[in-house]
Amino acid sequence: MGFYIGNVYIKSNAILAPMAGFSDVGLRALSSSYGAGLTVTEMVSAKSLEYNNPKTKMLLALEPGMSPSAVQIFGSDPLCMAKACTNTALQKFDIIDINMGCPTPKIVKNGDGSALLSNMALAEEIIKECVKSTKKPITVKFRIGIDADNIIAVEFAKMCEKAGAKAITVHGRTVAQGYSGKSNLQVIKQVVQAVKIPVIASGDCIDYNSYKYILDYTGAAAVMIGRAAIGCPEIFAIVNQKQVKVDKLKQIKQHINYLKKVYPERAVVLNMRGIICHYLKNLSNTSDLKCKIVRSDSLLEIINLLNDFFNKK
Repeated sequence: MGFYIGNVYIKSNAILAPMAGFSDVGLRALSSSYGAGLTVTEMVSAKSLEYNNPKTKMLLALEPGMSPSAVQIFGSDPLCMAKACTNTALQKFDIIDINMGCPTPKIVKNGDGSALLSNMALAEEIIKECVKSTKKPITVKFRIGIDADNIIAVEFAKMCEKAGAKAITVHGRTVAQGYSGKSNLQVIKQVVQAVKIPVIASGDCIDYNSYKYILDYTGAAAVMIGRAAIGCPEIFAIVNQKQVKVDKLKQIKQHINYLKKVYPERAVVLNMRGIICHYLKNLSNTSDLKCKIVRSDSLLEIINLLNDFFNKK
């Protein structure tokens, strides 16, 4: 059962989250192939777009057939954010998402991410300027509040809708919680009932049962899947109840090949060493393999190690 974000049709109610260091072109392409209704890039600085940062261009890589795709930007200067929305590098994306939920101290200290929860007037101005600057749907991702005593999700959601956002993603944790504790589904449910635009529920989706429960309990249009998709892009087939045959070696090699198209080999090695460990997490007798992979400086060596391991299984 799909839904629309603005004029963009989202075919599935399971969406890949934007995760720094993980939502690269490889994970996004694989997640899309397994049935993710929408994939979102790692968050990209609006300022870095202005300066044509080469690393930023790598974060914005897309594979054919990945549509619909969203790019997530962050910043706290309304005009800079609006200008980012018109950047040519973003025109290949269907949707532009604004991060107003990142709790990382470095981001918050600069007034970006979840710092904007404490400055609703500025947040509203950012959304309005972005909406004016592009015909693409603008969406916003935010947390339910600063801490347990400052839950502002409903008020913030209404502001986003009034400012022109076509959908919102609500992470059911406060800024103070970080990524610990449980996602507050009750607050997300209150947000769903308070606005008319689609609400995407984020937090604690790990399998089909949790996916179904979050959708049913909150009434959200979709569920965003983050950490559970790392090393397991087939989770999108699982929650959509599609039978798939999973070949972990093939998945890893596909992920590597997607990265090789846009990253230099050294960067592929550094990125994939940790990611491969996630692909191996539910397999037995992988401790020695993981140790060798995280110490390796060669892509060829890593592939040979993987071939040897899987050919013995």
